[in-house]
Amino acid sequence: LLDATGARVIEAADAETALGPGRLTGELARTTYQLRACADAVDEGAFLDVRIDHADPSLTPPRPDLRRHKIPLGPVAVYAASNFPLAFSVPGGDTASALAAGCPVVVKAHPDHPATSELVAALLRRAAAETGLPEGVVGLVHGFDAGVELVRHPLIAAAGFTGSVRGGRALFDAAAARPHPIPFHGELGSLNPVVVTEAAAAERAAEIGVGLAASMTLGVGQFCVKPGLALVSEGPDGDRLLTALTAAVSDTEAGVLLDHRMRDAFVDGVRARAQLPGVEAPVTPGAGGDHTVGAGFLTLPAARLLDDPAAYALLLEECFGPVTVVVRHTGDDEAAAVLAQLPGNLTATLHLSAEESAGQDPAARGARLLAEATALAGRIVVNGWPTGVAVAPAQHHGGPYPATTSTATSVGATAIERWLRPVVHQDTPDALLPVELREGNPLGLPRWVDGRPERG
Repeated sequence: LLDATGARVIEAADAETALGPGRLTGELARTTYQLRACADAVDEGAFLDVRIDHADPSLTPPRPDLRRHKIPLGPVAVYAASNFPLAFSVPGGDTASALAAGCPVVVKAHPDHPATSELVAALLRRAAAETGLPEGVVGLVHGFDAGVELVRHPLIAAAGFTGSVRGGRALFDAAAARPHPIPFHGELGSLNPVVVTEAAAAERAAEIGVGLAASMTLGVGQFCVKPGLALVSEGPDGDRLLTALTAAVSDTEAGVLLDHRMRDAFVDGVRARAQLPGVEAPVTPGAGGDHTVGAGFLTLPAARLLDDPAAYALLLEECFGPVTVVVRHTGDDEAAAVLAQLPGNLTATLHLSAEESAGQDPAARGARLLAEATALAGRIVVNGWPTGVAVAPAQHHGGPYPATTSTATSVGATAIERWLRPVVHQDTPDALLPVELREGNPLGLPRWVDGRPERG
């Protein structure tokens, strides 16, 4: 139904977000792919994690008959994102994974795209009815107060959120403060650092500079994995990288942010950062026309930041929009010291030389940086860019706080696991067991039986 109504959905979303038909066409394709991928995971059944250990009285102590699987938690509250009116909103990954787990969903629509939310929610409810489910398997509420009350409602069993640190933390605390606390899977904010080694800059400074510009300005800098901080070495190779970055960012047209509140926050945020001592703006980011913003970047010597981290703490916070901060370092020790100041992130990107990538550098620089990046983020990108989160079984979209409030992913089929809990049946007669746990494996599920894989 989403595919069949695609033109109308894209028109509605573009009218409310100004993201453009091209971007939204791709996002709709991603959204329907996520739904189908979750359906495939349900058909395959491994997410139930079925494990059966038959009774064995010869063991010490004797083992009873134990049969474990996972069941849905119950109704899930989903808080839609501003920057993805489809893929991280009403029909998005949280909704798809919760439905796949067997959980009804109540979505709190984002105020930036209420009409789009109503349109796609109606399609989901129609799809439910056409496949024999109650239409109420998908609900929709609007408004700040409704969002706060939703996480407190006694029937809500878990919540998924994509948004700001401030808003997400308030809901996270509310979920924990309930008489019966519930899991809250929140994606709150991420700086997504990029580290460029001296050797990588020597090999391909211009290529990296152009790539950084494209990544930080993609979607007018409104992606949750936008690189917001880049560590680039001092010296001629780093200078060449900044020259390429300057030219590419200068050629980027001004763009529209999702609403004026975000535009004002961006303009104020870059102004506050640019006014810090020692910060320079080779390309000044900020207001364009009445509704647009211009891309830019700021620079600062690493020594300044390290000498007084508190004074420059703002540079280590996400600024939503087309801006990044380039920190110029004098070597590995200084770069590592800056990384040690960073909070948790969704991604960390390393640009290494060919020798470093092959693990042949005498100082083992590549391996050391990889270990440092792994402590910071949930996805490590090498010689690429973080923007673009593939929907795949091996994907992980999450990271240490404040990137996310849990260790789970919100992208990929393993996102289903957030909405399940394990239950064990002990010495239960076969006729009373859930069909997934019965002898003979009537559903043909992948199961572990007495420590060995089984498929019916």
